[in-house]
Amino acid sequence: MTTVTIEVPDDAFSALRRSPKEFARDMRLAAVIQWYHQGLISQGKAAEIAGLKRREFLEALYQAKIEASQVDVEEMKEEVERDLQARCECLTVDLPDQGRSS
Repeated sequence: MTTVTIEVPDDAFSALRRSPKEFARDMRLAAVIQWYHQGLISQGKAAEIAGLKRREFLEALYQAKIEASQVDVEEMKEEVERDLQARCECLTVDLPDQGRSS
């Protein structure tokens, strides 16, 4: 694992009432929430970077009031329509030819 070092004013920890370890954890979580919100990383990758289980990351998104789904309503409608069309095509292929006599 790579270590990243950043400089933080000495009074930052007391202002936020956080230990350096808590501050680093919170900063890492804030970063992955932002990257996830921007669509740069997946939920799984965000959880991994933050050192959380996926369920814990979803709870963090809820606490931050960030939508867990990165798919908007229009994309979801298009996906459902494509799925329905594919299912209809499968059903059509499986139906016996009604016009032929036996």
